Amino acid sequence: MRSFIIHMSASTSRRPNADRLCADLPGAELFEAVNGRDLAQIAGVELFPGDLHRPRYPFALCPAEIGVFESHRKLWRKMVDEEIDLAIITEDDLRIDPDRFAVALDMVRAHATPDHYIRLPVKQRETPAAVLEARNGLRLILPRVIGLQCVCQVVGRNAAARLLGATRRIDRPVDTFLQMHWITGQPVHALQGTGNQEVAAEIGGSTIQKKTRPGEALEREVKRAKYRLKLQGYPQKP
Repeated sequence: MRSFIIHMSASTSRRPNADRLCADLPGAELFEAVNGRDLAQIAGVELFPGDLHRPRYPFALCPAEIGVFESHRKLWRKMVDEEIDLAIITEDDLRIDPDRFAVALDMVRAHATPDHYIRLPVKQRETPAAVLEARNGLRLILPRVIGLQCVCQVVGRNAAARLLGATRRIDRPVDTFLQMHWITGQPVHALQGTGNQEVAAEIGGSTIQKKTRPGEALEREVKRAKYRLKLQGYPQKP
């Protein structure tokens, strides 16, 4: 299995962690991220203000979110073009427990096919619609509602092709779009208990930071809560 770590070469504070991931993950290499602030790199992106799909997304995409989305699309395209059946795709703020991760990959290999998209999340918040396997503190599930973040996942080639076809136009962040299985036609599984951590705060902070005016943070939380409530009406089913 090959591994790709999405990393922007200009982010020098993140490079040591990215290099560590290259050493820890199987067949790993750095993959240059798309810079959403570089108009030349996102010239072909068709952007919409949250209204392509229902439920409507209440926030405008920022340049960093556009870059992250296009970085994942660029990798999905590589998988299709090079006929890569399965790949681990991570962002460069991931930290793994190598021993724990090796056990997790054994479980992934027992289930994953080119049709799968399996998240290895850092937050264990998803509740299962179905449990495929549970052992050694790990649990492979079909979440009822798909969780957020794309810090680490195993992606199959057919899943990559499916997602590419569904994202010729974008109106929300990539992790939020992946929740919309009824639009993508792509089920998303989760392997819980891997020990994965997100360490952005230790290596220079998040690449997606937004300044807010007084009172705006509360307003955003209210809108976010309303949006998440609407997602409850679109559960994944076994």
